[in-house]
Amino acid sequence: MLDTESLFKNKKMNIEALLTYGFKKHNEAYVYKSSLGEEQFDMIVTITKTGEVLSEVIDVATDETYILHLLKSAQGSFVSAIREEYVAKLSEVAECCFDMDVFKSEYAKQVIQYAKETYQDELEFLWKKTPNNAILRRKETNQWYAALLTIKKSKLGIMEDGLIEVIDLRYNPEELVTLIDNKRYFPGYHMNKKHWYTICLDGSVPIEEIYQRIDKSYVLANK
Repeated sequence: MLDTESLFKNKKMNIEALLTYGFKKHNEAYVYKSSLGEEQFDMIVTITKTGEVLSEVIDVATDETYILHLLKSAQGSFVSAIREEYVAKLSEVAECCFDMDVFKSEYAKQVIQYAKETYQDELEFLWKKTPNNAILRRKETNQWYAALLTIKKSKLGIMEDGLIEVIDLRYNPEELVTLIDNKRYFPGYHMNKKHWYTICLDGSVPIEEIYQRIDKSYVLANK
């Protein structure tokens, strides 16, 4: 079967964007209807209140559900064209109507909200190969002041299995050497360790302190 779930992985629906795109609220869901195959088919996309994406293609002539586009074994120019249109429409919905929702920890969500409210900055996801990584950039200088990453704990020397969400921040090089303790503050992961350090977003450093350190990093990204 055709896999389209990956289009919506780590994304959450944006209701305002859905309505702007053309979705209509129906009971507790949002529904969008478009045409495929030169109006031979209707495509109906339904997004439930929990964000689940459902889609159906209806043959206009017979009013029956069409499924050949979902079968990888179904080949031919006609079904391939329908499949291409179908995937393109879902990709467009994912791009226009959903926001990235990669980071799950409470601290990560608070950091993202703080950057948005304080500096009107949104996360930028720059790398297709590492979609769980993002940066925050100072607009007037184009310089990064934070990076949010999902990495293996072992990458920081933590002797535990599993992943952890972290934030990389700037710091004065002359002060950085006294800050790093490899317990709460780690050498900057994937960054210049003379200028960056890493904090785990697991509560080991209080959130108010992290906000203050974000502010400091923002100032250091002024050129």
